[in-house]
Amino acid sequence: MKKSITIMLLSFSLIACSTQYPNQQLTGKQLIEFSGKSLEDKTHQIPQDFLGQKTLLLFGYKQDSQFDIDRWLIGLDMTDTQIPVYEIPTIQGMFPRMFSTQIDNGMRGGIPKELWKGVITVYEDGDSVQRFTGNEKPNNSRVVLLNEQGQVIYFYDRGFSVDALNQVREMANGS
Repeated sequence: MKKSITIMLLSFSLIACSTQYPNQQLTGKQLIEFSGKSLEDKTHQIPQDFLGQKTLLLFGYKQDSQFDIDRWLIGLDMTDTQIPVYEIPTIQGMFPRMFSTQIDNGMRGGIPKELWKGVITVYEDGDSVQRFTGNEKPNNSRVVLLNEQGQVIYFYDRGFSVDALNQVREMANGS
């Protein structure tokens, strides 16, 4: 287990050396198509799998972004926000892909099994996703609210704030 965690930490630390892309403003744009696999080992085609319902995606580009994602998840839970939410760890580069099994097993070790379906890891398309959103200040999660057609109706990448939480809740509950 220690070996898996070491490999996971090494892989995530190498992300800091990965290609940097300027942050983007995504509101009003169609989310690009990409695929990932949940910790339950189910392949997802995004945004296709979420069409027909508003969905909130919390992208993380470094292990340290989990802190920001957790604040969003706690805020959403404490405000009883009723919307499907998915964590999307998005890792760019060939090296992490070679150790994807160990990285995913490390995440499984720290996440209760009943939550595995809500964590979709993106490896192969990681660079495309990070280019689309930008990855400056990678400790901040990328909060993406999709409408029923897969269009971004809310985007935020500056770290958790109560104001941003209220904005995403308003958009999620609006028509």
